[in-house]
Amino acid sequence: MVIMDVDGVLSDGGIILDSKGNENKVFNVYDGAAIAYLHYAGIKTAIITGRLSKTVSYRARELDIMEVHQDTLQKIKPLNKILIKYKLSPDEICYIGDDLPDIPVMKKAGFAVAVRNARPEVLKYAHYVTRTNGGRGAVREVAEKILKAQNKWKLILDKYEA
Repeated sequence: MVIMDVDGVLSDGGIILDSKGNENKVFNVYDGAAIAYLHYAGIKTAIITGRLSKTVSYRARELDIMEVHQDTLQKIKPLNKILIKYKLSPDEICYIGDDLPDIPVMKKAGFAVAVRNARPEVLKYAHYVTRTNGGRGAVREVAEKILKAQNKWKLILDKYEA
């Protein structure tokens, strides 16, 4: 399973507030495609984020992300629930993060990823640091790396080259 933070990972960390207080975020289309590729290859996805946002709920539904945990800065608790629910070991988890609340999950994940512009304290817990900033295709980069390592990239290519 690939579990992602939102602000700074799936988005660039910016929050757009309109004059009525409605929140919007900008998501990268390549990251969305990557999530679809992971699903096509049988890899589950989840979100654990500190903020509560209707925009995140909408985007997660749009992408068929099966687990969404919002409004939680203690991210280890939802991680443990996910591990139990899906009968996964921590070694079967890739976690992508960028900021201090991500550290406990990164320390437990089998494959901890920090986006290129993550906080320095977070980078030291990463098994892999993306070449791309959060919100700019970093999730796509990680998805391709996982799919290629698991010899599932050809499955994705065959879908489009057939």
